[in-house]
Amino acid sequence: MAVEVGSKYQGRVTGITHFGAFVELPGGETGMVHISEISNNYVKDIRDFLNVNDIVTVKVLNVASDGKIGLSIRRAQEDGGSRPPRRERRSGDRKSSPSLEEMISRFMRDSEERLSSLKRQDSKRGGRGGRRA
Repeated sequence: MAVEVGSKYQGRVTGITHFGAFVELPGGETGMVHISEISNNYVKDIRDFLNVNDIVTVKVLNVASDGKIGLSIRRAQEDGGSRPPRRERRSGDRKSSPSLEEMISRFMRDSEERLSSLKRQDSKRGGRGGRRA
C-alpha cells in the first residue's frame, strides 16, 4: 500500500521516545509523529497523551526520499479526526501552580535571606572599609 501525503490513516502506536512516537500504518509501514505534532497543547511528556498499542488517527505530512514517513495527530484532529487520548495525571504528579503573589513573596524572602547571609560573611572577612593591618 502506497502512503500518500495528505491522507489520513488509523495506526497503532508501536514505540514512544522523548522526541516522538512511532505509528504502524495499514500495510505494515511505520511513520513517526514528532512531539510537536501530537497536540495543540504543550507536550512535556508524550506518555501523558499516548501509550504503546493505542490506536490513533494520523495525517501524512511527508514521505522522504529515504522512505521516512512524517505523521501528525494534531493536524488529523484539525481536519475532524479523533482526538488523541489524554491520560489524567495521578494525584501527586504535579503540584498546583502558585499564584503570582506567592511566587513574588517567596522570591523576596529568598532574596532577603541571601542578602543577609552575604552581609554576615562580608563582616566576618572585614570587607567594606574594615581595618587593615
